[in-house]
Amino acid sequence: MSGEHVAATAGPGAGNRFGFTSGQEIQEFGYDDDADQAVRSAVEEVTGSDLVDEDYSDVVDGAIIWWRDDDGDESDLTDLLMDALDNLDDSGTILVLTPKPGRGGHVGPAVVEEAARTAGLQPTGSVDAASDWNGLRLLARGRGR
Repeated sequence: MSGEHVAATAGPGAGNRFGFTSGQEIQEFGYDDDADQAVRSAVEEVTGSDLVDEDYSDVVDGAIIWWRDDDGDESDLTDLLMDALDNLDDSGTILVLTPKPGRGGHVGPAVVEEAARTAGLQPTGSVDAASDWNGLRLLARGRGR
């Protein structure tokens, strides 16, 4: 992989590609030692504020979920997505980050997409988030029903 690709994935401006913008408050779920610090920094850089943890209880503009195979099954991910929706502004974006194929903890995109649909979320695009992480952007749909 070229250095240019790495810079384009988790470097300056990456937070914009994830669907986040300046001034937003982003809540983070599933953080662990393997979370990519460049991704976290890119989001903080574009938003201008630190990520808030999963215990934060005020309204947020977006969420990042780090999800690995050993975090649970599809229903556990659905539950976590529902938790993320609790504080999410109606127009907010959720970014689910999973290890890439061949990396420990890999989760197939079909699992994330099915959990998202069950939680009432619509996949809107994938992101090559970092060298070890893929991302799937999700938006709420029909939350008012």
